[in-house]
Amino acid sequence: MQKRQRRRELEQLEREVEDLQRLSRNGSSPPELARLREQVSELRREFYTHINAWQRTQLARHPQRPYTLDFIRLLFTDFFELHGDRAFGDDPAIVGGFARFHGRPVLVLGHQKGRDTKQRLARNFGQAKPEGYRKALRLMKLAAKFSRPILTFVDTPGAYPVLYAEERGQA
Repeated sequence: MQKRQRRRELEQLEREVEDLQRLSRNGSSPPELARLREQVSELRREFYTHINAWQRTQLARHPQRPYTLDFIRLLFTDFFELHGDRAFGDDPAIVGGFARFHGRPVLVLGHQKGRDTKQRLARNFGQAKPEGYRKALRLMKLAAKFSRPILTFVDTPGAYPVLYAEERGQA
């Protein structure tokens, strides 16, 4: 119960810091704002160092955690998404393409679940179909051909469990 209350307090502080930042007129950070940011950062660090294994698992399963496209947007530049397996079709549950990481060209590959129900349905809740695995394999071979490192983000509940997926070679 105490952890839940501390988490709420931390979230409230983060909202207040964001509000203060929006209210600061010319984008400059007053010393108070910098001090508050440091306090929030310290509280966050303290909160996450004292959580147990089950709480870490719950945090990893949180529906508002970042997904592959969030990481791509934050970490990479010049992302160019590639589609399809060149045999059957494209699987939107698997996202992949070339990008730059600290100026170095890389291949980024990962599962994408979606934020709301409409996106989750379109991306099949992150459950890859056979064409998604073939797409991933095709992109990995392409990265090997051009000697590009591969960065992967795995976040899946598993393969899509239907008969036609097995018929198309999922196993």
